[in-house]
Amino acid sequence: MELCVALDLPSAKENLDLAKSLKRYDVWMKVGFRTYIRDGKAFLEALKAVNPNFKIFLDLKLYDIPNTMADAAEEIAKLGVDMFNIHASAGPAAMEAVMQRLANHPNRPLVLAVTALTSFDEANFQTIYEKSIQSKAEQFAKMSYENGLDGVVCSAFESRAIKAATSERFLTLCPGIRPFGEEAGDQQRVATLQTAKEESVDFPVVGRPIYKDPDPSKKVEEILRVIASL
Repeated sequence: MELCVALDLPSAKENLDLAKSLKRYDVWMKVGFRTYIRDGKAFLEALKAVNPNFKIFLDLKLYDIPNTMADAAEEIAKLGVDMFNIHASAGPAAMEAVMQRLANHPNRPLVLAVTALTSFDEANFQTIYEKSIQSKAEQFAKMSYENGLDGVVCSAFESRAIKAATSERFLTLCPGIRPFGEEAGDQQRVATLQTAKEESVDFPVVGRPIYKDPDPSKKVEEILRVIASL
C-alpha cells in the first residue's frame, strides 16, 4: 500500500504548511476540486518544490462528453501530475477517448475511474443507480478495466471483489480511510488500515486524521509504520 494524503484544508498556505511538515516522507498528495480551482497549477509546482518526490493525484473526477473529457485529460497530463481520475458513469466511449488521447503521451499519468463515492450509503446510491453499491462498483470496474484504465476509486469494501473481477494488478484507491478507527465525518463507508490491507487496497487515502492531528508528521509516521508491518 502507498499512502495518499488528502490536502483538503481551506487555504493554499495551510495545505503547503501541511506538505512542508511531511516533506521527509515520499508519499502521494491528493489535490481536489477546491484546492485546484482556487490555487491552480502554481500550487502543484509549489508542492513539487517542497519535495520533488511527492507524487500528485489530481482528484477532479472528469465527467462530460467523450471529446471534452479527452481534451481535459490531455491538459491534465501536461501538468505533470502522476495520477488523475474520471467518473466511470461517463461510460466506455469516454474512457476509450481519454485513453486513446493519452496513449502516446510521455510519462502518462495513471488514470482511475470513480465507481461509487464513499459518501453514498446503500439507500441513496440505489436511488440514483438502481443497483447495490457492490454490484455497480464491480460493473464500473470491469468497464474501466476493459477500456484500458489503470484502476478505480472505490471504498475499501469493494476493493478485493473488484480485483477478483478484473486483475490483481488493477489498482484500487480508497478514500474514507480512518487509520485507527477515527470518526467517520461525512464518509459513509470507512475502513481502518488493517481492513484496507485485508481488502488488497493499493492507495489508502487519509485526510482528516492527519491534518486534524496536533502533530501531522507523527501521525503519518505511525501510519507508514503500520502499513510497513501489515
